[in-house]
Amino acid sequence: MKRADRLYALMMRLKDGDLHRAEDLAEALGVSVRTIYRDMDTLAASGVPVEGARGHGYTARAAITLPPLNLTETELEALHLGLAAVGAGALPDLADAARGLSAKIDAVLPQDAGPAPGRFGFATYPFAEAAQGFRHMPAFRSAIRARQKLMVTLADANSAHVVRPLHIDYWGRIWTCVVWDETTRDFASFRIDRITALSTVPGLFVDEPGKRLKDYVPAS
Repeated sequence: MKRADRLYALMMRLKDGDLHRAEDLAEALGVSVRTIYRDMDTLAASGVPVEGARGHGYTARAAITLPPLNLTETELEALHLGLAAVGAGALPDLADAARGLSAKIDAVLPQDAGPAPGRFGFATYPFAEAAQGFRHMPAFRSAIRARQKLMVTLADANSAHVVRPLHIDYWGRIWTCVVWDETTRDFASFRIDRITALSTVPGLFVDEPGKRLKDYVPAS
């Protein structure tokens, strides 16, 4: 059973109001008692009102719960964007709620579904940096579609570089981009939130051997 499914099964069992021993839950779900202890900590951290303690049993008070949701990577990105925008806003109660919601989602994201989901982490990166990266996203997306050259300046850099934007990767509040840097005549990859200045450069670019995304080899 996948971790996300097990957490949901535990939540459903706890909602009956009875006291459940960790040993009984472990036997029913085919896992170790230690795993049940970790799962209870995860449920509590994600906002499920778990009551009880190790050695005594667990139950849960009534709370607002949602059925399981299957999100695409794009839908998860949209959720990240919304939380980042609210979390960096000027309304303290909503900013706190966004941080709390991000922690709850982070606690139940699957960890056993392969390498890709493991890159996500709502609570692992500050909201301010996420909002800073989001500020440049429309320009980057548009430039990739139009094959428009950009001039970018990065934090701690001494000069601006003219680049061909090729691809954007999303890593859970962190957006990175792959570009062909016409200034250094080489590929580059950097975090979008590190950009301090960005503008378009007259003229479009076309695919050229050695400068295309498929020619890019990430540094090991």
